[in-house]
Amino acid sequence: MNTSTQKPAHFDKISIKGIDKSATRVALGTWAIGGWMWGGTDDDASIKTIHRAIDLGINIIDTAPAYGRGHAEEVVGKAIKGQRDNLIIATKVGLDWTLTPDQSMRRNSSASRIKKEIEDSLRRLGTDYIDLYQVHWPDPLVPIEETATILEALRKEGKIRSIGVSNYSVQQMDEFKKYAELAVSQSPYNLFEREIDKDILPYAKKNDLVVFRLWCALPWFTFWQNDGGSCLYRR
Repeated sequence: MNTSTQKPAHFDKISIKGIDKSATRVALGTWAIGGWMWGGTDDDASIKTIHRAIDLGINIIDTAPAYGRGHAEEVVGKAIKGQRDNLIIATKVGLDWTLTPDQSMRRNSSASRIKKEIEDSLRRLGTDYIDLYQVHWPDPLVPIEETATILEALRKEGKIRSIGVSNYSVQQMDEFKKYAELAVSQSPYNLFEREIDKDILPYAKKNDLVVFRLWCALPWFTFWQNDGGSCLYRR
């Protein structure tokens, strides 16, 4: 795999509840690898990018079914063959493109949707478990109890190792934690978007949550070439 003479970089690592290996604080994001909203993608270049990140020592890859309607997960699955057990795979659930003729994204965190999505993600990623499974967006039409309960059942079943939420408020996380063991919160956080300093970060510290920081250098609207790379942070 590693054809470069360059030594792997040194990354600090952090533990995530439920996952049996430490995660590098820098993760590889794969939004652009899905192609959707990014003008297409080059799969060969994407796989080389993933391999290069692994060669340099990054061990966590963050993806989602919504990234290209499953395409990013498929590319990640191809790239990690033969080394899956050395990696932490984080993906998401709860955005549905099957509800409308134009395949536009709709929030859908119902138990039935999650049961289908987990099987689709496992197949695309070529694995029998997902390290970190995150609700992509809160769904105002589905009770948080329903979403959290099915995710906790999947965790106990062994299909997922750890549960996270993305774009959730403190109040929504409080409700979620009544029904499932929550380990991760993922939110936008960068030089210009600092809102989570006020609430999410203090909450994460108090509740021992790891925070995934989206677009951790600059927000997407000022540096659109960024592929949604992620950083891991514990206050």
